[in-house]
Amino acid sequence: MPAHAPQPVRIPLGHLFLHADLHLPQDAIGLVVFAHGSGSSRKSARNRLVADQLGAHGFATLLLDLLTIEEALVDEMTAQYRFDIPRLGQRVTGAIDWIVMRPDLRHLPVGLFGASTGAAAALVAAAARPQIVRAVVSRGGRPDLAGDALTAVIAPSLFLVGGDDTEVITLNEAAASRMRGRVEIEIVPGATHLFEEPGTLEHVAESAAGWFESFLPVHRPMAVPSE
Repeated sequence: MPAHAPQPVRIPLGHLFLHADLHLPQDAIGLVVFAHGSGSSRKSARNRLVADQLGAHGFATLLLDLLTIEEALVDEMTAQYRFDIPRLGQRVTGAIDWIVMRPDLRHLPVGLFGASTGAAAALVAAAARPQIVRAVVSRGGRPDLAGDALTAVIAPSLFLVGGDDTEVITLNEAAASRMRGRVEIEIVPGATHLFEEPGTLEHVAESAAGWFESFLPVHRPMAVPSE
Protein backbone atom coordinates (compact mmCIF):
# COMPACT_ATOMS: atom_id res chain seq x y z
CA MET A 1 0.00 0.00 0.00
CA PRO A 2 1.46 3.41 -0.91
CA ALA A 3 2.62 5.48 2.05
CA HIS A 4 0.16 8.27 1.28
CA ALA A 5 -2.91 6.02 1.08
CA PRO A 6 -5.26 5.66 4.07
CA GLN A 7 -4.66 2.55 6.11
CA PRO A 8 -7.53 1.20 8.20
CA VAL A 9 -6.13 0.12 11.58
CA ARG A 10 -7.48 -1.39 14.78
CA ILE A 11 -6.09 -0.04 18.03
CA PRO A 12 -6.22 -2.44 20.98
CA LEU A 13 -7.39 -0.92 24.24
CA GLY A 14 -7.81 -3.49 26.97
CA HIS A 15 -10.52 -5.93 25.91
CA LEU A 16 -11.74 -3.83 22.98
CA PHE A 17 -10.52 -2.38 19.69
CA LEU A 18 -10.96 1.10 18.25
CA HIS A 19 -11.15 1.65 14.51
CA ALA A 20 -9.06 4.37 12.88
CA ASP A 21 -7.74 5.56 9.52
CA LEU A 22 -3.99 6.23 9.38
CA HIS A 23 -2.59 8.50 6.68
CA LEU A 24 1.19 8.27 6.57
CA PRO A 25 2.92 10.46 3.97
CA GLN A 26 6.51 9.76 3.09
CA ASP A 27 8.91 11.79 5.26
CA ALA A 28 6.11 12.86 7.60
CA ILE A 29 7.15 15.66 9.96
CA GLY A 30 4.64 14.79 12.69
CA LEU A 31 1.46 12.87 13.45
CA VAL A 32 -1.85 14.47 14.38
CA VAL A 33 -4.50 12.39 16.17
CA PHE A 34 -8.09 13.48 15.53
CA ALA A 35 -10.61 13.21 18.36
CA HIS A 36 -14.07 13.63 16.89
CA GLY A 37 -16.95 15.36 18.57
CA SER A 38 -20.31 14.27 19.84
CA GLY A 39 -22.15 11.99 17.47
CA SER A 40 -19.33 12.00 14.91
CA SER A 41 -16.73 9.50 13.73
CA ARG A 42 -13.57 9.11 11.69
CA LYS A 43 -15.74 9.53 8.59
CA SER A 44 -16.48 13.17 9.47
CA ALA A 45 -16.23 15.18 6.24
CA ARG A 46 -15.11 18.29 8.15
CA ASN A 47 -12.26 16.59 9.94
CA ARG A 48 -11.24 14.75 6.77
CA LEU A 49 -10.92 18.09 5.00
CA VAL A 50 -8.65 19.34 7.78
CA ALA A 51 -6.70 16.06 7.76
CA ASP A 52 -6.18 16.29 4.00
CA GLN A 53 -4.82 19.81 4.40
CA LEU A 54 -2.46 18.70 7.17
CA GLY A 55 -1.32 15.88 4.89
CA ALA A 56 -0.46 18.47 2.25
CA HIS A 57 1.77 20.13 4.86
CA GLY A 58 3.58 16.85 5.51
CA PHE A 59 1.76 15.59 8.59
CA ALA A 60 0.59 12.04 9.15
CA THR A 61 -2.94 11.84 10.57
CA LEU A 62 -4.84 9.30 12.62
CA LEU A 63 -8.61 9.73 12.42
CA LEU A 64 -9.94 7.81 15.38
CA ASP A 65 -13.35 6.47 16.35
CA LEU A 66 -13.60 7.11 20.08
CA LEU A 67 -16.48 4.66 20.47
CA THR A 68 -16.71 1.01 19.52
CA ILE A 69 -19.29 0.02 16.92
CA GLU A 70 -21.61 -1.22 19.66
CA GLU A 71 -21.20 1.95 21.73
CA ALA A 72 -21.81 4.14 18.70
CA LEU A 73 -25.11 2.37 18.02
CA VAL A 74 -26.23 2.91 21.60
CA ASP A 75 -25.04 6.51 21.58
CA GLU A 76 -26.95 7.25 18.40
CA MET A 77 -30.16 6.37 20.20
CA THR A 78 -29.42 7.63 23.71
CA ALA A 79 -26.44 10.06 23.53
CA GLN A 80 -25.11 8.00 26.45
CA TYR A 81 -21.41 8.20 25.66
CA ARG A 82 -20.74 11.41 23.74
CA PHE A 83 -20.29 13.49 26.90
CA ASP A 84 -18.40 10.80 28.81
CA ILE A 85 -15.16 12.77 28.72
CA PRO A 86 -13.15 10.44 31.01
CA ARG A 87 -13.98 7.52 28.70
CA LEU A 88 -13.19 9.49 25.55
CA GLY A 89 -9.99 10.91 27.02
CA GLN A 90 -8.84 7.42 27.94
CA ARG A 91 -9.43 6.33 24.33
CA VAL A 92 -7.28 9.15 22.95
CA THR A 93 -4.58 8.33 25.51
CA GLY A 94 -4.70 4.69 24.41
CA ALA A 95 -4.18 5.74 20.80
CA ILE A 96 -1.14 7.80 21.83
CA ASP A 97 0.33 4.80 23.64
CA TRP A 98 -0.29 2.67 20.53
CA ILE A 99 1.59 5.21 18.40
CA VAL A 100 4.58 5.19 20.73
CA MET A 101 4.78 1.39 20.60
CA ARG A 102 4.80 1.24 16.78
CA PRO A 103 8.32 1.36 15.32
CA ASP A 104 7.10 3.11 12.16
CA LEU A 105 5.36 5.89 14.11
CA ARG A 106 7.14 6.35 17.42
CA HIS A 107 9.71 8.77 15.97
CA LEU A 108 6.98 11.23 14.93
CA PRO A 109 6.13 14.12 17.26
CA VAL A 110 2.46 13.91 18.22
CA GLY A 111 -0.24 16.58 18.11
CA LEU A 112 -3.94 16.37 18.86
CA PHE A 113 -6.87 17.90 16.98
CA GLY A 114 -10.22 17.85 18.76
CA ALA A 115 -13.66 18.99 17.64
CA SER A 116 -16.62 19.69 19.91
CA THR A 117 -16.47 17.26 22.87
CA GLY A 118 -13.45 15.64 21.23
CA ALA A 119 -11.47 18.75 22.19
CA ALA A 120 -12.03 17.96 25.86
CA ALA A 121 -10.93 14.37 25.27
CA ALA A 122 -7.79 15.62 23.50
CA LEU A 123 -6.93 17.91 26.42
CA VAL A 124 -7.45 15.10 28.93
CA ALA A 125 -5.03 12.97 26.89
CA ALA A 126 -2.54 15.85 26.63
CA ALA A 127 -2.61 16.13 30.41
CA ALA A 128 -2.12 12.37 30.77
CA ARG A 129 0.83 12.22 28.33
CA PRO A 130 2.61 15.58 28.74
CA GLN A 131 5.97 14.26 27.52
CA ILE A 132 4.48 12.98 24.27
CA VAL A 133 1.78 15.44 23.16
CA ARG A 134 3.46 18.59 21.84
CA ALA A 135 0.53 20.65 20.57
CA VAL A 136 -3.27 20.70 20.66
CA VAL A 137 -5.80 22.35 18.34
CA SER A 138 -9.50 22.62 19.12
CA ARG A 139 -12.16 23.36 16.47
CA GLY A 140 -15.45 24.62 17.84
CA GLY A 141 -14.50 22.68 20.93
CA ARG A 142 -15.73 22.31 24.47
CA PRO A 143 -12.41 22.46 26.31
CA ASP A 144 -14.28 23.43 29.46
CA LEU A 145 -15.47 19.81 29.72
CA ALA A 146 -11.88 18.70 30.38
CA GLY A 147 -12.31 19.99 33.93
CA ASP A 148 -9.31 19.77 36.23
CA ALA A 149 -7.17 18.25 33.46
CA LEU A 150 -6.86 21.75 32.00
CA THR A 151 -4.38 22.78 34.68
CA ALA A 152 -2.08 19.86 33.75
CA VAL A 153 -1.86 20.58 30.01
CA ILE A 154 1.58 21.90 29.05
CA ALA A 155 1.29 21.46 25.28
CA PRO A 156 0.72 24.75 23.42
CA SER A 157 -3.00 24.85 22.63
CA LEU A 158 -4.95 26.73 19.97
CA PHE A 159 -8.72 27.16 20.33
CA LEU A 160 -10.45 27.97 17.04
CA VAL A 161 -13.97 29.27 17.54
CA GLY A 162 -16.56 30.67 15.16
CA GLY A 163 -17.16 34.39 15.53
CA ASP A 164 -20.93 33.80 15.60
CA ASP A 165 -20.67 30.97 18.13
CA THR A 166 -20.90 33.32 21.09
CA GLU A 167 -21.73 30.79 23.81
CA VAL A 168 -18.78 28.58 22.86
CA ILE A 169 -16.46 31.61 22.76
CA THR A 170 -17.34 32.24 26.42
CA LEU A 171 -16.74 28.57 27.33
CA ASN A 172 -13.37 28.60 25.54
CA GLU A 173 -12.32 31.76 27.36
CA ALA A 174 -13.24 30.19 30.68
CA ALA A 175 -11.24 27.06 29.88
CA ALA A 176 -8.22 29.07 28.70
CA SER A 177 -8.19 31.03 31.96
CA ARG A 178 -7.60 27.77 33.85
CA MET A 179 -4.63 26.66 31.78
CA ARG A 180 -1.03 27.24 32.82
CA GLY A 181 0.56 26.42 29.47
CA ARG A 182 0.48 28.52 26.33
CA VAL A 183 -3.03 28.89 24.95
CA GLU A 184 -4.42 31.11 22.22
CA ILE A 185 -8.00 31.67 21.13
CA GLU A 186 -8.53 32.50 17.46
CA ILE A 187 -11.95 33.75 16.43
CA VAL A 188 -12.90 32.84 12.86
CA PRO A 189 -15.04 35.71 11.53
CA GLY A 190 -18.49 34.81 10.23
CA ALA A 191 -18.31 31.18 11.33
CA THR A 192 -20.92 29.34 13.33
CA HIS A 193 -20.36 26.23 15.45
CA LEU A 194 -19.97 23.75 12.57
CA PHE A 195 -17.92 26.06 10.31
CA GLU A 196 -20.28 25.45 7.41
CA GLU A 197 -19.85 28.93 5.95
CA PRO A 198 -17.73 29.20 2.77
CA GLY A 199 -14.02 29.35 3.48
CA THR A 200 -14.28 29.00 7.25
CA LEU A 201 -13.22 25.36 7.46
CA GLU A 202 -10.30 26.06 5.12
CA HIS A 203 -9.32 28.83 7.53
CA VAL A 204 -9.36 26.28 10.36
CA ALA A 205 -7.18 23.88 8.35
CA GLU A 206 -4.56 26.53 7.60
CA SER A 207 -4.48 27.80 11.18
CA ALA A 208 -4.14 24.23 12.49
CA ALA A 209 -1.33 23.49 10.04
CA GLY A 210 0.51 26.64 11.09
CA TRP A 211 0.17 25.75 14.78
CA PHE A 212 1.45 22.22 14.29
CA GLU A 213 4.28 23.43 12.07
CA SER A 214 5.34 25.74 14.90
CA PHE A 215 5.38 23.11 17.63
CA LEU A 216 5.57 19.58 16.22
CA PRO A 217 8.67 19.18 13.99
CA VAL A 218 11.15 19.30 16.86
CA HIS A 219 13.38 16.25 17.12
CA ARG A 220 13.78 15.05 20.67
CA PRO A 221 13.41 11.64 22.31
CA MET A 222 9.84 10.57 22.97
CA ALA A 223 8.90 9.08 26.30
CA VAL A 224 7.54 5.54 26.40
CA PRO A 225 4.48 5.32 28.68
CA SER A 226 4.89 3.23 31.81
CA GLU A 227 2.70 0.21 32.39
